[in-house]
Amino acid sequence: MHYAGVDLGATNVRGAVSDESGRIVGVDRRKTPSGPTGIAVTETVLAVMRAAAADAGVAPTAIEAAGIGSIGPLDLANGAIDSPANMPASVETIPLVGPLANLLGVDTERVFLHNDTVAGVIGERFYADRTPDDMAYLTISSGIGAGIAVDGTVIGGWDGNAGELGHMVVDPRGRRTCGCGRDGHWEAYCSGNNIPEYARLLADDADGVETALPLDSGGFTAKDVFECAADGDTFAAHVVEQLGVWNGIGVTNLVQAYAPLVVYVGGAVALHNPEQVLGPIRAYIQERVFSNVPEIRLTTLGDDVVLKGAIASALTGGTGDSTHAP
Repeated sequence: MHYAGVDLGATNVRGAVSDESGRIVGVDRRKTPSGPTGIAVTETVLAVMRAAAADAGVAPTAIEAAGIGSIGPLDLANGAIDSPANMPASVETIPLVGPLANLLGVDTERVFLHNDTVAGVIGERFYADRTPDDMAYLTISSGIGAGIAVDGTVIGGWDGNAGELGHMVVDPRGRRTCGCGRDGHWEAYCSGNNIPEYARLLADDADGVETALPLDSGGFTAKDVFECAADGDTFAAHVVEQLGVWNGIGVTNLVQAYAPLVVYVGGAVALHNPEQVLGPIRAYIQERVFSNVPEIRLTTLGDDVVLKGAIASALTGGTGDSTHAP
């Protein structure tokens, strides 16, 4: 038997086909189109799935079930994405569940749609070596979000949009405005897209700072901050320290709300700078968490965490619980 997974991001669409053990046997990857409408994205998802099936040497109709880990916000009732972030306004609705079910020749109940961080925690529950019933997957990338499992149940939310922890308030002063338009959100300080602007804010506070960071350059990125800090730049190290405080607050809130035994961390910012990101979080929560302090681990699935989570969802009926696998 074969199963399929789709990782739909604002930049790339990735598809994979696995055998019944979860081993990937076929893959494909393409750029996510920026329009003109959501149907163009749907067609790319279907093209990726056809190509992944061909790479696996099977027909799409030989696939038993599929999972999708996607950017949001989701419209679970219609099996679609509704006005996705980081895409043009013309991309209003992206139908997913119905078209993919038609391609595979399965009922829509056999296509499981999740936001990407929920797919991430499903992937960790299925593939990782540390898979307690209470765990979380946190992504720190262009955005911030989390997938949560409590008492063995993955929390998706009534509309599929649970886990948007990047939009919790960590700074009540609200000195940074998030991309969603609200002030003080975790994502506004610590996501890859916002770290450069936060560094500029700290530089303004310092009133004339000496640093190798290209603060006035349009090409200034989060990568510059972490690299300069590693090279001994005092101001860049200060920025990384402050990021650790905000990340620590966010993870502390996650832990107190859901009591995970382990938190896996992924996303480009964490994967490229594991010690600079995870070390401060571990130190902060040791002092701030009231109850049990969880393990903080880098994801073992790397960039494949959402894709493998989508496959695990297909294998387990949307749960990530390996006891449900065929």
